[in-house]
Amino acid sequence: MISSNTTASGTPRTARNRTLALGMAALIALPLLTSGPARAEGNFPSPEGTTNTASILTYADTVKELEKIEKTSRYGVAVFTLAEAGTAVNTSEQGRDLYVATVGTGPQDVWVQGRIHGNEPYGAEAILSLLKDLGTNGSPEYKEIREAFTIHFIPMYNPDGSELNIRQTVLWDTAANAPRTDGNGRNLTVDLNRDWVADKFQARESLAFYEYWTMVDPDYGIDIHHQGLKQQYGTSDDVTLSLGISLAPGGPTLPTLQGGDYDILTRQMHGYVYEELKGTGFITMDRYQVGGSLEIDIKGGVVSAMMLGLDYQGLNPEGHSNPVVFFETSGNTSDGSLGQKARGKSIQQNILAMRMLLTGLANGEVQETDPEVWEEIPHAPVTGYSTDYAGTIPVTP
Repeated sequence: MISSNTTASGTPRTARNRTLALGMAALIALPLLTSGPARAEGNFPSPEGTTNTASILTYADTVKELEKIEKTSRYGVAVFTLAEAGTAVNTSEQGRDLYVATVGTGPQDVWVQGRIHGNEPYGAEAILSLLKDLGTNGSPEYKEIREAFTIHFIPMYNPDGSELNIRQTVLWDTAANAPRTDGNGRNLTVDLNRDWVADKFQARESLAFYEYWTMVDPDYGIDIHHQGLKQQYGTSDDVTLSLGISLAPGGPTLPTLQGGDYDILTRQMHGYVYEELKGTGFITMDRYQVGGSLEIDIKGGVVSAMMLGLDYQGLNPEGHSNPVVFFETSGNTSDGSLGQKARGKSIQQNILAMRMLLTGLANGEVQETDPEVWEEIPHAPVTGYSTDYAGTIPVTP
């Protein structure tokens, strides 16, 4: 994997020793980490939950919190816009600045994005919380992460959709300062997580963050999402967190990349998270599947394009690529299924998952994890692959 040799500010990097193991004792000391039955407890998630969007972070809230974290950090949190980073396109469709925050001085870069879908709010809150901790906490655990990595946090990839509480973004006519419309007068919208494709890149956000990705050349990536409500296969317990890989391990695409290395490493990344968090009482995990028993193998997703090493407009001529995994919290604002009591636990499980993964990558335990743990994560027997390029591809015996 290719890594840049300087930080976003141009400061030279030096290699760091990585020797940390983060114990569960540290985890259970965190707020909201209580032991309990495996089944999700009241209102986490909730099919009757009415989401009060007034409690969800707005774009202005996010910017304010980023500025506060930067000001109060002890360990070099840097907050900047993509305009300041120097990308050619650097605002959202409606002209909002696109923000990134970095922390750490390590030789390897990690890309962490949240709220690429505007109705999936807790990625932003989890990212801000972890950013604050990494910027202020002097414990050996956080020191290890900072010395291993330079982390690029994108708390709100889709600010326009977030303000509208919709999954997509609306394509915007800047001259008219109004939405672009189709022949029937309907607003043109784009799912930003299906826009990193050679013949697409319809939205300004896609162009902006893609160019920044080519500037960073990260070594690893994490993507935080929400999903609908679901139950764990085999137990019928309410799932709170699904672990996903957008190019299915063992599927049509991932085994062909990097000589199969990403197929192994992404399994190890999620296997490690699963083993570390499966005893946490309020978290019930499974593998992310769609249609009951299908793995996804999508090539248009942002993190898929990262693994594929997409070269758009000659910005990635060396074909840089990096492995990425994603986390899916059950419930979203559009369906009214978050449940107000679930907020703290939903955010906390994402913080824990990110923190454990970063720790395991830093100390090498992820790379020592048996990739077959992926098969132990609860899931329905796989019958096929849901793709965005060939429909459903059935599993062949």
